[in-house]
Amino acid sequence: MNERRLAIIQVLDARKKFTARELAERFDVSIRTIQRDLDYLQQIGFPLYTELGPHGGYRVLPNRLLPPLQLTQTEAFGLFLMIKWLEQVHDFPYDQIRSHLAEQYYAELPTDIKESIDRMRDHIAFYQHTNQVASPFTTTVLEAAMDKREISFIYHSSGGDKPFQVFPFGIYYENGKWYMPALYRDRVTLFRVDRMKEVLITEQSDPSIPTLKEWLNAKDERESVNVVLHFTEFGMRLAGSDKLFGSLISNEWSGSVPIDELPYVARLLFKYGPEVKVIEPVQLQKLVIQMLERSLSQYRE
Repeated sequence: MNERRLAIIQVLDARKKFTARELAERFDVSIRTIQRDLDYLQQIGFPLYTELGPHGGYRVLPNRLLPPLQLTQTEAFGLFLMIKWLEQVHDFPYDQIRSHLAEQYYAELPTDIKESIDRMRDHIAFYQHTNQVASPFTTTVLEAAMDKREISFIYHSSGGDKPFQVFPFGIYYENGKWYMPALYRDRVTLFRVDRMKEVLITEQSDPSIPTLKEWLNAKDERESVNVVLHFTEFGMRLAGSDKLFGSLISNEWSGSVPIDELPYVARLLFKYGPEVKVIEPVQLQKLVIQMLERSLSQYRE
């Protein structure tokens, strides 16, 4: 693609509507040359259509092509490594971008850069150590959150399928699963995206809905208790990869935990077995003991 055609793409993005004569005058070429340029852009996928009449011209469709990336060799390597890593994340929003960048952008690279990328692929691999589950509605939920629109869906849980209408804040990815915090009946509820089906964006909108970033940074107003844990040396190494225990110092972890999250913390601690001991609160100690007793009961029958 020559420099004039790249410049035409930038003009089209800025103007949205134009005539062939305006472009011909701007680039000091004939109208016929501009028409050939426009034909070429349409052939490679630039979304144009023509409006007839005295006030007509060419208009760019909303899903237009953006200016091409101009990357250095190092940046090109980094881009392909990021694409390689993202291939491991199931149902990544707008996931068609991965194959498009991998194929279309790669095809435009100089031969020596492509050969270097091919060699690099033989020396690096990424693995997800968690069980990933299908979450086909990540893009729909993300677009609804960006527009602060309500969504309706059917949610599958242990109690069966149930319809919901909520305002999503966004989505986040953790341990192989996508999660969606959302406003439901004046309270924040957390949903797993893989358990959602028949998702539709409704006409209802609410500009006051917070973004995911705002929600994550907001102070938790729920009633909380102080939790103190003691880890063995081996327990510390195990806990090093756990996000909750990032501030673990000298075998001890302490922090404020909402009371209604204590059952979750108890289940989390259960996997550490004898490598962790709950110092306080007593309520958490009892929850862990109950889980241990239920586990032992399987072998006493």
